[in-house]
Amino acid sequence: MKKRLSLAFILSVVFAVLFGLIALSLRREWIASFDLSVIRQVQSWESPGLTHLMESLSWIGTAKVVIVIAVVIMLVLYFGLGHRRELIFLASVTVGDYLLNEMIKHFFKRERPNLHRIIEETGYSFPSGHSMVSFALYGSLAYLLWKHMGTWLGRVILLGLAALLIAGIGLSRIYLGVHYPSDVIGGYFASGCWLTLAIWFGGKWTGGRKKA
Repeated sequence: MKKRLSLAFILSVVFAVLFGLIALSLRREWIASFDLSVIRQVQSWESPGLTHLMESLSWIGTAKVVIVIAVVIMLVLYFGLGHRRELIFLASVTVGDYLLNEMIKHFFKRERPNLHRIIEETGYSFPSGHSMVSFALYGSLAYLLWKHMGTWLGRVILLGLAALLIAGIGLSRIYLGVHYPSDVIGGYFASGCWLTLAIWFGGKWTGGRKKA
């Protein structure tokens, strides 16, 4: 347990450093070139079917859907499984991640890209709220389920599905023209830091004991 928690702390530091590098590079020429080239490549795939898929993935990452999913999971954890500590962990990670995203957005105040928008969004661009919140929610869920998985195959499948969903939501924001790739990557790094820090800080209290 101690080794796993130490690894979580190391990962949180790594994520923090990576986020810092992205944040410090926002006004550099190379990040602008990177963003533009990725946006052009991703939007070159545009088709009616793919647009529908991306809109669906983006919808899964909206605040309303995330709140509903989080509340359902919390109710199951508390009333169905009696895992009060895991409920507190999930609530702390998701709510804290949302507040962190709002603070960072208002600090950097980066405007959204205005190249080819398929949908309209308001608010600041960096870091992507969809990327951060989806990473926090589905990453937390994967972590909690991982602890109860009995086989390595099940754990690999679990992590693969969570990674695909998180990556798909981030990609959808680039495809739909409402975020720069650096917004999405920065969101992953920021949320990764927050989640692993939460695992390090509170992991030993999320063992799934029955409520009193």
